[in-house]
Amino acid sequence: MSHPTTHARTPGFSLVEVMAAVVIICVGLLGIAKLQALSLSNSNTSRLRALAAIQAASLAASMHSNREYWANVVGAPYSLSFNSAAAPAITSPSDAATAGTAAGYIGAGFGNAACIGTNAGAPMCSNITNPGQLAAFDLALWANSLEALLPNPSATIQCTNSVAVNLPTSCTIQITWTETAVAMTTQEAQYQGSNGTQQFEQPTYLLYVEP
Repeated sequence: MSHPTTHARTPGFSLVEVMAAVVIICVGLLGIAKLQALSLSNSNTSRLRALAAIQAASLAASMHSNREYWANVVGAPYSLSFNSAAAPAITSPSDAATAGTAAGYIGAGFGNAACIGTNAGAPMCSNITNPGQLAAFDLALWANSLEALLPNPSATIQCTNSVAVNLPTSCTIQITWTETAVAMTTQEAQYQGSNGTQQFEQPTYLLYVEP
């Protein structure tokens, strides 16, 4: 008498299980891609803020080396502004002559040149003969560097002269630039399109200096 043969079914994955696993993997990969974008954005943000700090310290060093001008600035308070998108790029209601000279150096490309040492016994920059002209050159050189390193930069320098009461001159250097938000939501993009760049995308670096 014959008996029907039974075969044990080999366990495996159904199509539904495979599709569910693929969906889970895709979600995980999207999360990893988002984290990578955020990481790159944060790295770029850190780089720009470090450059702003270096640039502010660079101008502070120039102010220390030219104390004959910066420690005796005229006006209360002294104010000077730099805006890469404006013309002229450097303006000052306190010392229009120095600001105008600095803006002229930028237009002529003079701010890119070195002005240290001598050439055949003569000064490298023979037209710089007083502390105000040296300050103008330093500002032009600094403005060119700032524009090359930061997106849409602007800066203000404000000083308070307290020599009359035996207090040192104090100055602040404030640098502002724009940053791009990588992790922008749809609502944020729409709001920014209607209202312009938001405050958190325009960071400011402030440095206090005593020339």
